[in-house]
Amino acid sequence: QVQLVESGGGLVQAGGSLRLSCAASGRTFSSYTMGWFRQAPGKEREFVASINTSGGSTYYADSVKGRFTISRDNAKSTVYLQMNSLKPEDTAVYYCAAANGAFTMAVARFYDYWGQGTQVTVSS
Repeated sequence: QVQLVESGGGLVQAGGSLRLSCAASGRTFSSYTMGWFRQAPGKEREFVASINTSGGSTYYADSVKGRFTISRDNAKSTVYLQMNSLKPEDTAVYYCAAANGAFTMAVARFYDYWGQGTQVTVSS
């Protein structure tokens, strides 16, 4: 089992930045591919970014490419999502997730463990 706890969400103006963190506990963090997803009210959960076990490979949704950066610190069992140039359409609950496997993944059903989510609200 892996427990995931997100933090760092909040209210920010358009154009601002936030850094989300996701702390993992349980089994070996470094053996999991990690991902960030988000869900806005009335919409389906969507992929945001993924990072492989070593941190050497990342993958982003087109909507956040160039603005968001995913990273991980295996020594701290933590994955991060740096979000810059935020837009009102980035408003959502952001979830981190862990998947058994070494490669980046964009499909939610491939992830085995999920955090409880953290709210990000971007005002215009």
